[in-house]
Amino acid sequence: MFGRRRKRGRHSAGAVDTGPEHDEVFDDVEGPWDSTVAPRDDVQRLDLGSVLLPMPDEAQLQVEMDQQSGSVRAVHVLTPVGQLTVSAFAAPKSGGLWKEVGAELIDGLKEDGARINRENGEWGEEITARNQGVQILFVGVDGPRWMLRGVAAGPEEHFAQNSEALRQMLRGTVVVRGEQPMPPRTPLPVELPEAIARHIQQQG
Repeated sequence: MFGRRRKRGRHSAGAVDTGPEHDEVFDDVEGPWDSTVAPRDDVQRLDLGSVLLPMPDEAQLQVEMDQQSGSVRAVHVLTPVGQLTVSAFAAPKSGGLWKEVGAELIDGLKEDGARINRENGEWGEEITARNQGVQILFVGVDGPRWMLRGVAAGPEEHFAQNSEALRQMLRGTVVVRGEQPMPPRTPLPVELPEAIARHIQQQG
């Protein structure tokens, strides 16, 4: 799961060896990755501190700030077909946090009047919600002491493209959990690259 092989069966579920004698094992391996087993590849990733995101073509960033603390609440990736958001959270060593979060998410979406669909995807259960012409895909990945949540939101007519863009982003994402103890569900801190942070300060 955190370095999954599609064709050959070794080095799966976080057991990828990053030693030089095993460089070839990354040819057909996909993430999301824990930083301790991340591949050495040529993929350009946006460094947000706790997550490193491969950026789609023609993408723009929208940064959501917490007005009280001044910290970054979320970074949204805007594409021609919709919005992508990938967030990382602290999780228990036992895993299974996405199952709990997903169940709560479904309850909240139903209260908002959305039509819900649940399907088994690449990393487990995926949740789709439709409401007033907007279709949203929620994908969760349980990692070692972290959970990754991906959201693709946009018009229903672009849902297939938008959801595939999210899955592609998740396959190349690297999570930097760190060693600091955190209660489960605590969002891992997001740090903006210096150039982006400076631009936001100038806009403010």
